[in-house]
Amino acid sequence: MDLNAERDLVKRAQKDPAAFAALYDHYYPRIFGYVLRRTADLEAARDITSETFFKALNKLWQFRWRNVPFSAWLYRIASNEVSQYYRRPEYRKSTSLEELQEHGFEAISRSDPEADLIEAQEKLKRHQDFLEIRARIVRLPARYQEVIALRFFEQKQIKEIAEILGKKEGTVKSLLHRAIEKLREAG
Repeated sequence: MDLNAERDLVKRAQKDPAAFAALYDHYYPRIFGYVLRRTADLEAARDITSETFFKALNKLWQFRWRNVPFSAWLYRIASNEVSQYYRRPEYRKSTSLEELQEHGFEAISRSDPEADLIEAQEKLKRHQDFLEIRARIVRLPARYQEVIALRFFEQKQIKEIAEILGKKEGTVKSLLHRAIEKLREAG
């Protein structure tokens, strides 16, 4: 969606909440993916993404167009919701077999059990690598978690991250550099 179409849609949605559905449909997969990669918890990601869009809809009247994409505002709301999630003491939990199946670790019934085992081990290794990296990231302060997630998980450019976080590009570069250094130290 280009900026002009987005601006028009946001203006319509500010007057007619039914028009918000198009914004929701367009941005839900991106915001959900971002939250899921930040939390590595499917249920939490669903809840946080729902809360993000609920807050966006309720506060849409406050949104002012400043030539910054609407998505930047949504990512900022989602970042705040993720931060609140991590403040809760109960956010840490183990991964169950059912959750692994939901993430694509389903039993494969082919005629070659050895190939099934190799494929399952590769998937599990990727999942474990992700969880290990995520465990290091969540130990960082929230400001570093945000820039790491936006840059590497969401593939956002420095300029986009600056828009999302409401910071200068130089500040974002500095935060990103420090975050990477802290991850290296933790590894």
